[in-house]
Amino acid sequence: MTARLSSSRPGSWRWRLAQWLEIRWWRRYLGRHALDQYLDDKRDYWQRLLATLDFPETSEGRWLDAGCGPAGLFLLPPSPATDAVDPLLDQYRAAFPHLREADFPAVTFHSAPLEDWRPTYRYEHISCCNAINHVDDWSAALDRLTTLATPGGRLLLGVDVHRWSWCKVLFRWLPGDMLHPHQHDARDYQQALLARGWQIERMHTWKKGLIFSYWLVTAVLDRRD
Repeated sequence: MTARLSSSRPGSWRWRLAQWLEIRWWRRYLGRHALDQYLDDKRDYWQRLLATLDFPETSEGRWLDAGCGPAGLFLLPPSPATDAVDPLLDQYRAAFPHLREADFPAVTFHSAPLEDWRPTYRYEHISCCNAINHVDDWSAALDRLTTLATPGGRLLLGVDVHRWSWCKVLFRWLPGDMLHPHQHDARDYQQALLARGWQIERMHTWKKGLIFSYWLVTAVLDRRD
């Protein structure tokens, strides 16, 4: 037994709605694309992203792909001991034929919310891309990422962040972005990581939009225990 899951997470209404919308978004999106070509393009995307940040593409240690979705970093895969964790994985695997365990011998899939993922080991590398603003409990999820890392472990976080503080406040009150229960800017993430003992290595704006920017950060856990 490598992990212990807490009891079924009821979740906030925002989170439950976002999860319901998420699986439907992916079904529509992948339904419009040739799957093999999409997966090849996605692997190329992940390789370019890792190279831009000078983040290792492969690791001999354990790697967690947190909030992996149906096309996360596990596609590479980055490690011979990769855990891909997502609360919608059971639905993804039922909907999309490419998620066969036999095709990913280095990957172990786990259908679980990040906040509830409690393996008996820690990870040398953690990637959490397009996921941290999808969780039910933002602070608990960041705490869990920190707890799951080895001392000196490395984190890659990718997330849509607000460019304007007034817009962040507005979106928290109005349903302007129902896929994402949490609305934050880059400074919020910097402060949250530093408060949990992470040393920020690099920050990079991958794509700038009118309201959101896709923001990347790499960090090392400065912890002795």
